[in-house]
Amino acid sequence: MKKLSILGLGFVCFCFNTMNAQEMPSAITMSFTENSALKIQREMRENIYQFKVKTLAGKVFHFASLKGKKIMVVNTASKCGLTPQYKELQKLYDTYKDQNFVIVGFPANNFGKQEPGTNDEIAAFCEQNYGVTFPMMAKISVKGDDMHPIYQFLTQKAKNGYKDAEVSWNFQKFLIDETGKVVMVIDPKTLPTDARITQWIEGKN
Repeated sequence: MKKLSILGLGFVCFCFNTMNAQEMPSAITMSFTENSALKIQREMRENIYQFKVKTLAGKVFHFASLKGKKIMVVNTASKCGLTPQYKELQKLYDTYKDQNFVIVGFPANNFGKQEPGTNDEIAAFCEQNYGVTFPMMAKISVKGDDMHPIYQFLTQKAKNGYKDAEVSWNFQKFLIDETGKVVMVIDPKTLPTDARITQWIEGKN
């Protein structure tokens, strides 16, 4: 009887071990599949290079032309208390434009109707008052139902993979790394020459 019990126990153990051995490859396969899916999902995540926009002069601007550069995207306005930031933006651009850095401005009339002008008027204002030479795009909407697709990308985690970051006012800054991904959002009142920004451009943070 004891021998029979021992044999029975051995048979149960054998079956249990066999079952685990059979299940193990499935678990490994599932883990591998999940990891692969996550990797593919990360690789398929949107980046800024997919977008084409119009400049103030009406020409097509391809963000793909900025591959390998660090980019600051900023929504601007001509009649805002923060409008003098144009001066700081131009200063930042002059300092780092030869170090794989570029600023792209998007005039927008979403806040207090502080950018009422036409594209031609905005271009004249920027040049005459602040000597702006960094790329300025045609006026768009940066929030609401008519939000431009590029700002949907910038503000929605589901698209940029970084964070949700609604534009709160004129001169909010989005920092984009050399791979086209959003890596930092700077509030409107922070000057473009703030240390967090310059250190990021210089690769110190």
